[in-house]
Amino acid sequence: MKRLSVKLTILALLWPMASWAVEELPATLNTPTGTIQGKVLLPDTDRPPVVLIIAGSGPTDMDGNSRLGTVTVKNNSLKLLAEGLARQGIASLRYDKRGIASSAAAGKEEKELRFDDYVADAQGWINQLSGDDRFSSVFVLGHSEGSLIGLLASRDNTQVKGVVSLAGAGRPAYELIEAQMSSQPAEVRRLVQTVNDSLRAGKTVADIPMGLMALYRPSVQPYLISWYRYNPQEVVAALSQPVLLVQGDKDIQVAVEDARLLKSAQPRATLQVIPDMNHVLKRCESVDAREQQATYTNPELPVVEELLNVIVKFVKP
Repeated sequence: MKRLSVKLTILALLWPMASWAVEELPATLNTPTGTIQGKVLLPDTDRPPVVLIIAGSGPTDMDGNSRLGTVTVKNNSLKLLAEGLARQGIASLRYDKRGIASSAAAGKEEKELRFDDYVADAQGWINQLSGDDRFSSVFVLGHSEGSLIGLLASRDNTQVKGVVSLAGAGRPAYELIEAQMSSQPAEVRRLVQTVNDSLRAGKTVADIPMGLMALYRPSVQPYLISWYRYNPQEVVAALSQPVLLVQGDKDIQVAVEDARLLKSAQPRATLQVIPDMNHVLKRCESVDAREQQATYTNPELPVVEELLNVIVKFVKP
């Protein structure tokens, strides 16, 4: 009897793995500047819906991890999100952005890169998924900066059944930058606003102080000009598809107010504020930087279960 009990325990432990059999398959998107690499998680379900997962800003890869110099900040947030959806019978495709990780070969020189390049890439993936008979419908989910990319890629796009903005900004990029500079001396704040005003008008600025060179170096200014053109509130207001706005109340990078701004612009949208969820989709009961940092570098910590439930309900009502 004891041996039987042990066997049953082992089976019980293995059962969750067996109950969501999933296949991970490579995916590629050919672009004029090179191939973008992605991964499809395909659950053992007949024609499941598929969610295109778009990563956030900076050198963020398809798993939600970032490489800063020689250091990799690994939390696996987007990988864990995809796996959680697969357990609920929802397929996903996530990809390394152009110029990042396995998609490095598709990168452009910084001075040639535009925000619309990321939007075009997302649209390319949407086209590819919508023509794939393995899937019943296509949803788009953008995290952080990926939210605006997803919103733009879904605008006037009948191939997209629904859109999820996850920790997405509700204000234009220049407003976010100026808010982040609010604690700086008045002279710095004035200079930032002056540079932003010029970029918003489509004009580059040659004379940038060394202290602001990382933010406004000449090679990145054309990208900022292309990014500053978009107001997330105007973009979300133009969507005809169902929209889900999800925001964690312990996110120290994007505020709950941003989600509320998007909701005000698109009253039909569903707004879900997840208690104790931070920017990397992990549970954190504090906004203390040290406690937050521990979740940013822990790939074993699961994403918040309520987040998965909310998305599943939206995709499979």
